[in-house]
Amino acid sequence: MMPNAEELKLPFKKVRFSRTTITELMIPSYANFGGKIHGGVLLSLMDKVAYVCAAKHAGNYCVTASIDTVNFLAPVEVGDLVSLKASVNYVGKTSLVVGIRVESENVKTNVITHTNTSYFTMVAKTDDNRPAEVPGLILENEEQVRRFEESRKRKIEKLKQVHEIRTSRPNFDIEQAKQTLASERCIITIDQKENK
Repeated sequence: MMPNAEELKLPFKKVRFSRTTITELMIPSYANFGGKIHGGVLLSLMDKVAYVCAAKHAGNYCVTASIDTVNFLAPVEVGDLVSLKASVNYVGKTSLVVGIRVESENVKTNVITHTNTSYFTMVAKTDDNRPAEVPGLILENEEQVRRFEESRKRKIEKLKQVHEIRTSRPNFDIEQAKQTLASERCIITIDQKENK
């Protein structure tokens, strides 16, 4: 559904305003040595659809700030038709979280497989490369509210994790780390005398 002129002027936009789907045929040059599509090819396509979705919502150029976990749930084969479906799940002042669902379709059997889901944080930029304020988001159904709230919680958890890692660096204790890592698949060969 095309946005009307009034929606283009509002400081808030509906999720459907910027919803974007990109579909591409997977060709042999996209394949790895195992005959499956390179994860990097899929990440590039995901970045592309995230950009389009974010730029449509923001009305500005957008850059990728971070990518939350990308789990490859199923391989994509040469000859599959891959559809990347993106929508804005959350907005901050200058950033947006774009949720992406990737599906591959075997064009012979018409079997559709969900291959991965990811969340791209995009930042809107002005023409002189400064952060640009983005329109708010109009949430029209429970699913959109759930996605917004989940994105907000992921943002809070990510900030907590970064803070925890940064504040623990000055107090790092190699002897404690050796004990903690004793059951892991690593061998620590640091000589404390040489390390000082």
